[in-house]
Amino acid sequence: MALCRSCGEDPEFVATKRESYTAEAHRTQRKTRAMADQITVPAIGGAEIQRADPAWAPLREPLFRSLWIAAVVSYTGSWMQNVGAGWLMTQLTTSPLVVSLVQAAAAVPVFLVVLPAGALADIVDRRRLLLFTQSWMVVAAAALGLLTLLRAVNPWVLLVFTFLLGLGAVMNDPAWQAITPEVISPQRHASAVALNSAGFNVARAVGPALGGLVVAATGSGWSFLLNAASFFGVIFFLYQWRRAPHETLPKQRVWEAVVEGFRHVRATPQVRSVLIRTGAFSVGATSLLALLPVVCQPHGAQGYGFLLTCFGLGALAGAAVLPRLRLRYSVDGLVAGATIIFAAMTFLTGQTHVFEWMCLILFTAGAAWIGILACFNVVAQTMCPSWMRGRALSMYLLVLQGGMALGSVVWGAIASRQGVPAALMWSAVALIVGLTSILRHRLSAAELKTAPAVVRD
Repeated sequence: MALCRSCGEDPEFVATKRESYTAEAHRTQRKTRAMADQITVPAIGGAEIQRADPAWAPLREPLFRSLWIAAVVSYTGSWMQNVGAGWLMTQLTTSPLVVSLVQAAAAVPVFLVVLPAGALADIVDRRRLLLFTQSWMVVAAAALGLLTLLRAVNPWVLLVFTFLLGLGAVMNDPAWQAITPEVISPQRHASAVALNSAGFNVARAVGPALGGLVVAATGSGWSFLLNAASFFGVIFFLYQWRRAPHETLPKQRVWEAVVEGFRHVRATPQVRSVLIRTGAFSVGATSLLALLPVVCQPHGAQGYGFLLTCFGLGALAGAAVLPRLRLRYSVDGLVAGATIIFAAMTFLTGQTHVFEWMCLILFTAGAAWIGILACFNVVAQTMCPSWMRGRALSMYLLVLQGGMALGSVVWGAIASRQGVPAALMWSAVALIVGLTSILRHRLSAAELKTAPAVVRD
């Protein structure tokens, strides 16, 4: 069944309109083919803009301010959910493989629905789509919380509800990232994206600590219920929000839109390169967070939450220094250096048992993590025209989170057979081997020019 916005236009005009989009796509493809060996992403929000418009200026606009506050609360609830789920699984089973499946269950929906989700974000009303996905996640989180309080949860029930929450998140993400330009003035768009990134990383720092405290004090069930409550701010915003008039696209079926997205990727070497590089990183990188609940067993739920907080603080620090680093290093140089650091921290996590040293290791890993994903995320967003952005982001999320799901299973299985330190060591080796993809899939030349980006993982 065709899913589209109701445009009410003459069929001949619709056909002409579709031809104009096709012509624009062909022009974009010809331009990108000419960029054989480098990606130069236009700098957004450079020094000139920053002097004219302070970093916090977008919060002066009521619409963006309301969404930003609601989003930070929702992000915090999601991190509390992650802590609760990871810790609860360690109480239900001692198998490292099953514990690592919590992260895999959240990422598996990427394989199933992220491409249709990207297409829907481009061809249906994003506000209605987001209302549906946010409500879905409320129901899933609340149901899991109640079942946990009733002691009716086993490992497979937890994995099923983690999967359902992941399904809602994957359907949500492409549309969520695409609405920012609609809630902020054009001249403040770069600052708004930077604030979104800062808000996510603040939640990454605060949410795990709060989650650890809640789990230690009351159990995982309440962390799930608090996550369910955290979605209501976003739902209220979306319910009150009235989108400005926007251009309607020609009628198009979801599958046709997905196929069109694949054609664009096939004709754009730079997009293929960033997808290959993202996959090479994500498979090896996921072991650290997937096996962290097992590593943290001697330190309790509060220790686990605090280590995730250290990871989030590191990501926040990394986001703060990234603008300076990007002026000195290429995308490839920055990604390569950060990958080596992340691989070293992954290996050291399996060798260190002193809590204070683990905090420093996780902080450093978080800084490297955000540097890598920020580069990949920005290139994925800026290499496609606006009418293709939802589908481009969905393919990026497919590779990123799909690689994480695959990696979680692989490293969990190795940990079950050879031990957690061995699994972390081999994943660090995989990260270093993955750097060889730079030889054939370079992302930039000598200069890195990027805009800040929201990095969801």
